[in-house]
Amino acid sequence: MDPRLAATRYLDYRHPAVSALVDDATRGAITDVERASRIFRAVRDAVRYDPYQSDLSPDGMTASATLLRGSGFCVPKAILLAAALRGGGIPARLGFSDVTNHMASQRLIDALRTTVFAFHGWVEVHVGGRVLKATPAFNASLCEKFGVPPLEFDGEHDAMLQALDGDGRAFLEYLRERGTYDDFPHDEMTRVWEEHYPHLRGLPLRPAGGFDDEVARERGA
Repeated sequence: MDPRLAATRYLDYRHPAVSALVDDATRGAITDVERASRIFRAVRDAVRYDPYQSDLSPDGMTASATLLRGSGFCVPKAILLAAALRGGGIPARLGFSDVTNHMASQRLIDALRTTVFAFHGWVEVHVGGRVLKATPAFNASLCEKFGVPPLEFDGEHDAMLQALDGDGRAFLEYLRERGTYDDFPHDEMTRVWEEHYPHLRGLPLRPAGGFDDEVARERGA
């Protein structure tokens, strides 16, 4: 089997919850491009972006665990998107980069002690004869609080995070590519994070309330 279509420990698209998401999203779709676009939107909005409400254990980083939890940051959401695409018959791989995030909450930046977000997750999608990049990280409701339009994936163009927000301010900058993988490299992410954020070792980020609430308070939304 093409490894870009295989079910894996982390990309467990045969799990009933993931299968149901794929079936619901693609019902009535005719082409792979249409299926890919619908799956992207379903994953983007089915799971809230929240770096505080994640489970970094191997079991907690599976696509099914993220979907059932209903929250996660860019990496588990990318894992879910890649799994769902594969479940819909669309080849996909995981990709990772380091980015500068100028629009995270101040509380999160203070906790990380940097605006560099290491090992940001995205998905390499093979559809319609193209190799495209897409990230479902920010759900539509969170984008509204940040003042940016939610990303849309049309199956013909990349859908990566915006360089500027809705007011023309710096949003995200890609700094370094860390390669693509057929399955989630849990050990590599752990190594990179320990290199960038050694002060967080053993200290989970679990403030009261979710990331949505934090952004709303800081931005007066």
